[in-house]
Amino acid sequence: MTNTAHLTELGHSPDALAQRQADLLALLRQTAPEVLSDNQINIEKLKELLGQERIAPAEHYELNWAGKTEARREIQKTSSHTLRPDANNPAHAQHMLIEGENLEVLRVLQKSYYGKVKMIYIDPPYNTGNDSFVYPDDYSETLDEYQKRTGEKSAEGYLNKQSLWKKNSKESGQYHSAWLSMMYPRLYLARNLLRDDGVIFISIDDNEAANLKLLCDEIFGGENFVDVVIWEKRYSPQNAVQWFSEVHDYVIVYAKNKLNWQPNLLERTEEMNARYRNLDNDPRGDWKPVDSTAQGGHGTAGQFYTFTAPNGKQHNPPSGRCWLYTHEVMQKMVADNRIWFGADGNNMPAIKRFITEVKQGMACKTLWRYEEVGHNQEAKKEIKELFDDTTPFETPKPTRLINRMLQLATSNDSVVLDFFAGSGTTAHSVIELNVKDGGNRQCISVQMPEVLDETSEAYKAGYRTIADITRARIDKVIAKLKAEHPDKTADLACAHFTLAPSNFKVWRGDVGSADALREQLALFQSAEKAGQPQATDAQTAMLTELLLKHGLGALGVHAVSAPKQVAGVTVHRVLMPDDKAMWLCFDTYTDALKDEIVKAQPAQVVMLNSCFVGDKADEQLSNLQLELGAPGRDIGLTVI
Repeated sequence: MTNTAHLTELGHSPDALAQRQADLLALLRQTAPEVLSDNQINIEKLKELLGQERIAPAEHYELNWAGKTEARREIQKTSSHTLRPDANNPAHAQHMLIEGENLEVLRVLQKSYYGKVKMIYIDPPYNTGNDSFVYPDDYSETLDEYQKRTGEKSAEGYLNKQSLWKKNSKESGQYHSAWLSMMYPRLYLARNLLRDDGVIFISIDDNEAANLKLLCDEIFGGENFVDVVIWEKRYSPQNAVQWFSEVHDYVIVYAKNKLNWQPNLLERTEEMNARYRNLDNDPRGDWKPVDSTAQGGHGTAGQFYTFTAPNGKQHNPPSGRCWLYTHEVMQKMVADNRIWFGADGNNMPAIKRFITEVKQGMACKTLWRYEEVGHNQEAKKEIKELFDDTTPFETPKPTRLINRMLQLATSNDSVVLDFFAGSGTTAHSVIELNVKDGGNRQCISVQMPEVLDETSEAYKAGYRTIADITRARIDKVIAKLKAEHPDKTADLACAHFTLAPSNFKVWRGDVGSADALREQLALFQSAEKAGQPQATDAQTAMLTELLLKHGLGALGVHAVSAPKQVAGVTVHRVLMPDDKAMWLCFDTYTDALKDEIVKAQPAQVVMLNSCFVGDKADEQLSNLQLELGAPGRDIGLTVI
């Protein structure tokens, strides 16, 4: 069976909304088929089924703001961008750093990472009135205008801060609305990327904590709210304040599907284990005494009695309390040496709880003390040590804070995403944890190339954008760990990508004249663009984009075998997740190549339309389609 792709499908990233819609339709088809007819939903029937037919349509609970409709439209847009790999990327890399506007990057990632991310952590702008963030001012812009806003760089090679990053002043009439419009499409697309047992952690403070909670209720569902964590970010009060000294931030936690997500237990501390001793040399090991009484209001008649110790001393529970167990059970526990009466036998009876009988870990509390997970000064110290006693980033998070989330939410092979990467703390934490526990977690970091202030310490140190700092930190962490643990870090590497326009031409459906249409048709004699930037090998760039759009990930380019000459033609071979092969060819097609493809039997072949040249180009393509689609072969063919 052949599969010939249209040019429009290649130039744009997959429609995440379409996938979401398909999932919802499938769910309705399974649970409420009576409300569907020809894939159309009978809203009145659905409301009747839900018992909501009497609810006034204009009166229901929801979060609303100026610009919400336009923000929802952002979700429906597809991307004409791709990820261009750095020319100096290592041959094999586990981690990714993507430089580019994060909303556009999230669109590009939809196909390859839909439903694959185990944990997301983001530290977005807090909307303090002093921070800057990206959000569209005009949703009615043309495709060309949109591409310029998201992809065009200055003459120096940096995105224009004045046109992209705008301070959201508290004096603005749409102060909260602008922030919500910025966050809504990003969180929606992020939810698509989460696994069904995935979870997202979001750092925030009081400026938008309440709105963020309501926004996440809408996107993730209120039933998937896990908790709000209070992080103690400062260890000392600030006295020069008008009201209270704020020493905390929040971490809001939502699961993709709360029923499918269970947090891991945290490691027990030495202090906790030290409470267990073996005072009577019990062969079952260390234990600690715990209360043998309970609240009397919940007790039965059998739990109220006078208990006689082995030495004859009688004990009664304190006023308002009862024994935890009946007299019969307590006697059995005495016989089993599970009741402790003190070294002299005269103490109130206590139950021996053995360390082997408790959970080998502890449930996470919602209060995270700085002693446990670090504080702001610790975070600055960490980055200062990496950057030769300079502080290139003013608001980093401590690695111990991110480690806490990784311990709770990931396993050894989890994919972790941070699309507000900042200084790169998340990547730093993931890489260090992998070295510590032998894990194989993958971290995807996304950072916009926001231009640094020329007066900043980072600028004076030679960095020009925040993305430069992110990259430098990841590289420095990798170098440090390679020096400290050469036996564990031989393959440790991070690949770098830049958000860039598609390597292939994008069909414009909005042309307004016959002449413009003819020009479009002429352009599409070949799909690939001419004059691609030479920062990276053109074939590698096209290969990366094709793998992304086939759902194999940007790092899939590193799973490609070394280019092989097959019948005089360069062929890239990719091992797909099902252990089947994909062949990609960008050179001129020959009949000898067709014979080799038939012999090798790959599952999929991808070629450019421009590979077929000369007077017999159409005939060559038709013959290839017939040969690969012949009975017993079923080799998929995509011609771009």
